[in-house]
Amino acid sequence: MTDTLNFSIPTPKLSSDIYNHIHDMARRFANERIRPRAIELDDTEAFPSDLYEEMAQLGLFGITVPDEFGGAGLDALSYALVMEELSRGYASIADQCGLVELIGTLLSVHGSHAQREKYLADVLAARKRVCYCITEAEAGTDVSGIKTSAQRDGSGWRLSGSKIWIHNAPIADYGYVLARTDPAAGNRGMAIFIVDLSANGVSRGKKEKKMGQRASPVGALHFEDVLLGEEALLGPVNRGFHIMMSVLDKGRIGIGALAVGIAQAGLDAALEYAKTRKQFGKPIAENQGLRWMMADMKKDITAARALVHRAAMTMDAGLPATMDCSIAKCFAGDIAVQHTANAVQIFGGSGYIRGFEVERLYRDAKITQIYEGTNQIQRTIIARELLKA
Repeated sequence: MTDTLNFSIPTPKLSSDIYNHIHDMARRFANERIRPRAIELDDTEAFPSDLYEEMAQLGLFGITVPDEFGGAGLDALSYALVMEELSRGYASIADQCGLVELIGTLLSVHGSHAQREKYLADVLAARKRVCYCITEAEAGTDVSGIKTSAQRDGSGWRLSGSKIWIHNAPIADYGYVLARTDPAAGNRGMAIFIVDLSANGVSRGKKEKKMGQRASPVGALHFEDVLLGEEALLGPVNRGFHIMMSVLDKGRIGIGALAVGIAQAGLDAALEYAKTRKQFGKPIAENQGLRWMMADMKKDITAARALVHRAAMTMDAGLPATMDCSIAKCFAGDIAVQHTANAVQIFGGSGYIRGFEVERLYRDAKITQIYEGTNQIQRTIIARELLKA
């Protein structure tokens, strides 16, 4: 008996004209507005509010959020296309797009009518800044290990605990905080709370000095007996873990696309340099060793992009996408690190100097193997899904 091979491949949900439009718009914005400021933003670690306001006006925030809620009403493939192009400009800017996408999804899918009315428009218009608060000192990859707690207090809640390495923590207006509500219930005893970060009992840790993606600020948040009304609860009281996990597949598509964009920017820079830099009287692009290196870069970037698009189309088709999302994120993150290192190698000593794009790309790439679930946990997820099948 021979196994039947399944050649079914998800197909794009929208028309090619729509994908071309969103892709071209994101590319133009990245080339004209982001890339010229990338070195400055990396040096100063500034938060470019003006760029985010422009992105919001273009509809680049909330790409998959339904249009009746103020989003673009597009799909995960559109999101992947945008994330890749923004990342080719500067990954820190793409990071903000990804963060708004996740918060927009939480609100549009799980938020009440009142919560959507109060928060969603301001998030999508870049009027309010948000952060996604899961990680703790002993709960990174193991989200089930969180210790931040929310206890009933009359008609509301009392929140206590700390979160670390939170994207946007130094500048955010609101935090979407995962907290333990029933210590005995494990993953089934958690909830998400929308927390005004100017409230009594909230304090911020120092802004961290990061290796790469330096214009997306990261820091700690501390909650000491913060009083919250019932309206702060997002979704059912003990479903917080599952709600947070439900948006991570989309998050991994975003990080996979971001990693592809970083790798593609590295290849673009390496190609241009190899054709103009001369050694021994000829362009270094004529050296077979460098040609093969660039061929491998192109080969792996093409494969990574295809994996990201497949994961996005699988999600858009309403099919189980967890394995595809983990494969795409893991592979793209690994090749981004490998091939930005190769881009530095092609530049030689120049590639090791601040101010050269490939030096920044190499630093920016590393985090793609870590955030949204380390690549080790992605391999665990892939194996788990494989064994289930």
